Amino acid sequence: MAPFLLTERLSLRPLTARDLHRICALDSDPEVMRYLTGGAPVSPEEVRDRVLPRLTHTVPCTGRPGFWAAEERATGAFLGWFEFRPPCDDNAAVAELGYRLTRASWGRGFATEGARALVRKGFTELGTERVFATAMAVNAGSRRVMEKAGLRYARTFSGDWPEPIEGSEHGEVEYALTRSEWQRARAGATAAR
Repeated sequence: MAPFLLTERLSLRPLTARDLHRICALDSDPEVMRYLTGGAPVSPEEVRDRVLPRLTHTVPCTGRPGFWAAEERATGAFLGWFEFRPPCDDNAAVAELGYRLTRASWGRGFATEGARALVRKGFTELGTERVFATAMAVNAGSRRVMEKAGLRYARTFSGDWPEPIEGSEHGEVEYALTRSEWQRARAGATAAR
């Protein structure tokens, strides 16, 4: 299967039904799920019936999926997934950035590398005008990735937590970046060289 995106160390390709066991393993790691379910694993049945269909859904306004399996180019190891998709099926100008990586891949810069590459691809190839990402306010690691990808803090808001988890009382944060902000930042970096 042809990759959607290649970086120095990552290959991003569409997720498929063959990834079911990988997603089950990812979603059953309590540390990976800490800021999503409070560490509770997602059942294999829920992954099969609800999660995987969402991850493999083709977005009508783009004609492509919005979630991408991340593999290490050097080894082919599954590292998790990245999200880069419109939050609404009918407007491709805005894209939500997300990522869920295996614990073994944490601290190696993969999340930042993938996020930066997706932002760049969105603004240079996909016609994206605005990128945003959200996380629990207490999720410092995810917030650092958003900042390293160039996104800026936009707001804190109260999320809908049917079953509140530790830290949810502090709310969620949104980080965002527009194409013009991204272009100005790149121009400034080039001028500083």
